[in-house]
Amino acid sequence: MSRRSEVERRMHTMGEISSIMGSMKTLALLETRKLTRFRATQRRVVTTIEAAAADLLRVYPVMPPQPGGARHAFVLLGSERGFCGDYNEALLQAFDAHVAKAGVPSPLFIGVGRKLCVKLEDDPRVAGLLDGASAAEEVQAVLTGLIDAISALQDQHGALFLSVVHHREDHDDVQIKLLLPPFRHPSEEARRFPDPPLLNLSPEAFFAELLDHYLFAALYEVFYASLTAENHRRVQHLEGAIRRLDEETARLALKRNKLRQEEITEEIEVILLSVEATTPR
Repeated sequence: MSRRSEVERRMHTMGEISSIMGSMKTLALLETRKLTRFRATQRRVVTTIEAAAADLLRVYPVMPPQPGGARHAFVLLGSERGFCGDYNEALLQAFDAHVAKAGVPSPLFIGVGRKLCVKLEDDPRVAGLLDGASAAEEVQAVLTGLIDAISALQDQHGALFLSVVHHREDHDDVQIKLLLPPFRHPSEEARRFPDPPLLNLSPEAFFAELLDHYLFAALYEVFYASLTAENHRRVQHLEGAIRRLDEETARLALKRNKLRQEEITEEIEVILLSVEATTPR
């Protein structure tokens, strides 16, 4: 194979790779837009539940006491797929920095996301590793498995502090959000209603049901935020990769043209030599 043919083969391969990456980028963009709508709706759900809890707790002091000596468990939401740069490494660095700064004793954590879990297989603090979601439609199944894992931890260790570590979709940083115990920072607004809410259940039973709804709604929100951030990071990473491929393809095109010019020059030299050799003296 000539040098020019080898260059053209590489250019063709890079063109195919660039086309595949372009399709992946388009899918990530579409997923990001869909997740943005989903998260906006989910944020309203969480806000409504928090407002209902605030109304309840202003009248009925049913918040259970903060558990003393409880273990602190974390849910680390990493990426299920690749092509998102140092997404998982940044998540782990933020988690380790938080644990060291807060002095959390004997933390446990559940890793979510296949690419993240590969990095956690030998960590003794791991309490569970779960596959993550590649699209919004997969969040429900992943969330069901996560709730089961959290319930198993509660059965084993009793009451837990539970925090979720995830990338924020609108900032290039990592957020650590406390979910259990919930409602630890109630609104300071004045009571919106002069009369207490009318309940068909006891305040304790109502609060327990509200807590279940809140946990699911809050987890949905952080899953959507994490998946949005993952796809946003993937778009950025793929844009950089495509740009570098285009630059390399342009460089190879110049090299191909130069080699073709050399071949033409050689062909002309051969023709001239042939003509010279056949011309009678």
